[in-house]
Amino acid sequence: MTALRLLQRMKRDWMHTGRRPSGLCGAALLVAARMHDFRRTVKEVISVVKVCESTLRKRLTEFEDTPTSQLTIDEFMKIDLEEECDPPSYTAGQRKLRMKQVAPASSLAAPHLLGSHISRRSLLQPARALLSLCPAWGP
Repeated sequence: MTALRLLQRMKRDWMHTGRRPSGLCGAALLVAARMHDFRRTVKEVISVVKVCESTLRKRLTEFEDTPTSQLTIDEFMKIDLEEECDPPSYTAGQRKLRMKQVAPASSLAAPHLLGSHISRRSLLQPARALLSLCPAWGP
């Protein structure tokens, strides 16, 4: 029942549009299994739903971007969120548009950085900090 409820929520958040249902089913099965302490690996779910691992991971990250993923298990079972999210393709397009707007501003700031001694490692520090905050979807 939890996987069905997850699928309903994914459909309400426009995750089903333009996608085959097997990827959504796989993501819902994996999340539902882990919600109820059934330890299933990504490979086990992939063998059942017959999708690529990257497809399953994309659906999981798309679901992670929704407000539903921030709910606790009890809240998810009791609360039915009224709001809908924008489709993942729309949010990805908006993210790309914002990155294009930020890129020209950062290229204008680059000339004064050329003379300074900035190592590649120091430039990667913020990215590593962000990656350490991301949850691991591993087996």
